[in-house]
Amino acid sequence: MYRNPPIPRLSPLLVWALVGCGGDRAVKVTTSSGPPAVSNESTAPPDSLALRLPSGTEVWYTLAREDHDSTGATCLERILEIRTKSRKIPVPLLYTRDVPRAINDSTVSARVWNRCAPGDEYRVDLRTGQPVRTAK
Repeated sequence: MYRNPPIPRLSPLLVWALVGCGGDRAVKVTTSSGPPAVSNESTAPPDSLALRLPSGTEVWYTLAREDHDSTGATCLERILEIRTKSRKIPVPLLYTRDVPRAINDSTVSARVWNRCAPGDEYRVDLRTGQPVRTAK
């Protein structure tokens, strides 16, 4: 008679220790038994300063994605993050290749990019990070 070997189980305390003690570091879990997948994390560019305003507020490039244009050429599009002395405010869904421009002390402007091509211009509120498309 064939019996399946017992499946090892992790105690709740061990799971808590593994997950809860990681601090702000991400834990990667691999579920496939095949060869490891190629990760873009090692090739992701570091955060870099895009704009510093007289008030001390800074706009940084943070996350990145590699995209392709219609001919197959690749480019790198970056997400913006607003940084003050006390806060980091991500700007959602505004991948850009532009250097943001200061409009006034509470607003910057940048174009959204998709598939390596510039799109509409957006104004970003530096207090909330909310992008709003400018009127054409």
